[in-house]
Amino acid sequence: MNQGFSRSLRLLNQHQFKPVFDSADLRLSAQGVLLLARFNQLEHSRLGLVIGKKNVKLAVQRNRIKRQIREYFRQKQAQLPGMDIVVIARKNLDTQENQELQSTLATVWKRLIRQSEAKIKKFALQQTVN
Repeated sequence: MNQGFSRSLRLLNQHQFKPVFDSADLRLSAQGVLLLARFNQLEHSRLGLVIGKKNVKLAVQRNRIKRQIREYFRQKQAQLPGMDIVVIARKNLDTQENQELQSTLATVWKRLIRQSEAKIKKFALQQTVN
């Protein structure tokens, strides 16, 4: 499987971010991170990052956080259904070292996978009843 992070795996503009912000199917938070996810009609997941200067002051820290999140997504994307995922940095995320950030991402990703599978099962059950 391709382990890259091509443009097709990214949310690139406001048109792609807006549906996730307006009607997220899942909202998960962990220490310093808010994750919004919405099912899409694609065969793969896409990732969008919102790492604002307001919450993470230094550019070097914002870039480090983005690299860590992208790498984690790249490794775990095969486990996800077709979803658009937006990761939003909150205050004090820049105080986390890489290992702690990886642990935070692992926690929120496990919950995302578990809750998305539950939503899919619930939807499938509703379709069989109707």
